Amino acid sequence: MASRLQLGGDKTVLLRVTHSNIKGFSSEVRFDLEMSVEAAKEKLWKKCGTSVDSMLLVLYDDVGSKICDLSDNASPLGFYFPLNGYHIKVIDQDPSSVSSGGWLDDTSLVEKYKISEEAYNKLDSNFRKFKEKMLSQNAMTHEKKLPENYVDDLCKSIKVGDRCEVEPGEKRGVVKFVGKVENRGPGFWIGIQLDEPLGKHDGMVNGKRYFECLPQHGILLRPEKVKVGDYPERDPFDEEEI
Repeated sequence: MASRLQLGGDKTVLLRVTHSNIKGFSSEVRFDLEMSVEAAKEKLWKKCGTSVDSMLLVLYDDVGSKICDLSDNASPLGFYFPLNGYHIKVIDQDPSSVSSGGWLDDTSLVEKYKISEEAYNKLDSNFRKFKEKMLSQNAMTHEKKLPENYVDDLCKSIKVGDRCEVEPGEKRGVVKFVGKVENRGPGFWIGIQLDEPLGKHDGMVNGKRYFECLPQHGILLRPEKVKVGDYPERDPFDEEEI
C-alpha cells in the first residue's frame, strides 16, 4: 500500500508508468513534485515515444482506482498529491501514432520484407552463398589436416584391453575400441571405459554401438590424448586426508 508518510524535505515521488498502446511497457519513474505536468510529459515522451501534444496522463492509486486526469499542463505534479507506489497511465490520443495497432508489442503484425527465390539467387552476395563458401573452405582445410589414416602410427601401440590414462584430467580406464567413428571426422578414435562415471555414454554414439560399458563411463578420444601402460585403477581411499 502507498504511504502518505513523506520524509521532510523530500520533493520527489516514485510512480509506476504504463502505456495505453504498449502493453509490455511498464517502468518505475521518479518525478519531482514541483515539476509541471507538461515537464512530466516531456520526461515520459523520451521513454515511450508519445508526443507531448498527444499525451494524456491518468493518475491511479496503488490498488488501481482512478484518481483523476492530469489535465492542467501548467500545474505542478504535486498539486494532484501522487504518492510513492501510485500509477500513471500514458494515454496516446493520436490515432496515427506509431504505437497504435499493437504492432510494437506483436511483431507478427508488422509486414515483413519478402524476396523471391530467383531474385535472392541473383544477388552477388547473400548468406546462402557465404555459407556454402565457408563450408567448402572448412571441408578443404579439414581434409588437409586430417587424412583418412590420421594418427595411424599412434594407434599401432594401442590395443583393446590396454590400461590407460587420458587427458584432460588424468582419468584412468581400459581401452575398449580402436577404429573409425561415423560422423566424427576422418582418422582413428579410441574408445575408453573409464574407471569412474566421468564419461559421456555407454559405448553407443549417435545410435551406433562401438563398445560396451556402464552408463557415463564411455568416452571417445583421439589417440594423442591416450597413454597406455601401467595405470592401475586408483583406490579412492588411498589419498591422504586434507
